[in-house]
Amino acid sequence: MSVFPFTEPGDRAGRALRRAPQSDRDWLLRCYMLRGTDALAGSVITYAVPLLVLTLTHSVMWTGLAFLLEWVPRLAAIVLGGPLVDRHSPQTAVLATSLLRGAAAVLTLVGVSLGAGLPVVLGFGVIAGMLAEGSFLAVESLGAEASRRAGAQTHRVQSRFTAIDQSAALLGPLIGGALLLAGPALLLSTVAILSTVTITTALVMSTQRVRLRLVADTGRERARDALAGGLDGVLRTPALAWLVGTLAAANFASGVLQVSTPITITEDLHHSTAATGLVWSVAAAASLVAVLASKSAIDRFGLFPVILASSVVTCTAAAAAAFAPSLLTYTAAVATLMAAEGAATVALRTARARLIPARRFAATLSVCVLLVLVPLPLAGLLVAAVPAANVRALLFASALAVAVATTVCLMGLHRHRHAYENPAAEPTAQEKALRAEAS
Repeated sequence: MSVFPFTEPGDRAGRALRRAPQSDRDWLLRCYMLRGTDALAGSVITYAVPLLVLTLTHSVMWTGLAFLLEWVPRLAAIVLGGPLVDRHSPQTAVLATSLLRGAAAVLTLVGVSLGAGLPVVLGFGVIAGMLAEGSFLAVESLGAEASRRAGAQTHRVQSRFTAIDQSAALLGPLIGGALLLAGPALLLSTVAILSTVTITTALVMSTQRVRLRLVADTGRERARDALAGGLDGVLRTPALAWLVGTLAAANFASGVLQVSTPITITEDLHHSTAATGLVWSVAAAASLVAVLASKSAIDRFGLFPVILASSVVTCTAAAAAAFAPSLLTYTAAVATLMAAEGAATVALRTARARLIPARRFAATLSVCVLLVLVPLPLAGLLVAAVPAANVRALLFASALAVAVATTVCLMGLHRHRHAYENPAAEPTAQEKALRAEAS
C-alpha cells in the first residue's frame, strides 16, 4: 500500500489523485508528519510526567495527583478547544499549541535546574495536558479533511492515522522511560525538539485547505450551548449512551492501571522506571496488532461479538494484573488488557460513527469524548488516596466494578444492536454531514 492510502495502482481514486497537483500529495504527507510528531510528543509527556513525579518524590500520593492534575484540565480543553479550532484553521491551532508546549518544556527544564522540582513538573503536566487536547482536536480536523478528500477510500486514510497513533503509543513510553534514566533535562529537551518539528511542519502547510466544518457554521456557537446540544444528542440515542458508558468503563480500568503501573513496578516488583516504559511499549505493540486484526474479526463476527469478547478479556486481564507475581506476568496482563481494549475501541468507534446524529455532529462527538475521559482523573484521585501497599487491591476492586458496569452497558448495547450492526446501506451520519459541507 502506498503511503498515500488512496493511491493504489489500478484504483480509480488513486488514478485521479495521481493526476492531481503534487502539492496535494505534499499536503497529505505533511498531515501524516504533523500527526506523528504531535502524537509522539503527547505520548512521551503523558507517560513521563507521572514517572518524573515519582522519581522526584518517591510518593504514591503525588504520582496519583500528578495524573489527576494532568487530566482534569484536558476535559476543559475538549469543551473550549473545539470552537477555537473551528474559528481558526487547524494548522494554526497546532502551531500555537506546539509553540506553547515547546516553551513550557524549556521553562520546566530551567525550573528543574534551579531546584524548583515538583511544582514546576506539576505545572508542566497541567499545561501540557491542555495543549495535548487542543492539538488533538486540530489534527483530528486535518484528518477529517483528508478523509473527505479520500472519498470512498476514507478507511485507508483512517487506517494510516490509527497506525500513526498506535506507533506513537508504542514509542512514547519507551522513549520517556529511557530518557528519564539520563535525567529530566534530556526528556524535556526531546519534547521541545518534537514540538519544533511540529511547528516547522505546520508552518509549511497550505492554509486554504483545512478550514473544515462538519456541520453548517457551528464554529461561533457558545461552548455551553454546543455542550448542551451534544448531550441532548447522546441522550436521545440510547445505543450511543450505552456505547459511551462501555468506553468510559474501559477507560477507568485503563486509567487505574496506567497510573498504578509505575508504582507497582518500582515499589512492589522492584524494577527501574525504564521497565515501566518497556511494559507500556509491549502493551502498545499488542494493541497495534489487535487493531490491525480487528477489521477482519468485525467483518466475520460483527460489532457486538467483538465488543463483548474484548470487554470480557479486558476485565479478566485487569484482575490478573492485580495478582501478577513478576514483571513478566504483569507485562503479559497489561499487554492482554491493552490488546483487548484496542480491538474494542475499533468496534466501538465504528458503532459511534454510525450512531452520532448528523445534526450537531461535532458537538455530540465532543460530549462523547468528554464523558469517556472523565474516569481518567477519577482514577488518579483514587490511586492518590490509597497507600502504595494497597494499590493492587484498588486495581482488583476497580476490575470488579468495571465488570459490573460493562455488563450493564453491554446488555443495553445488545438490546439496541440493530441501530449500529447493520452495515451502512445509507451513508453514515458523518458522511452525510461531510457531503452537506462539501455541497
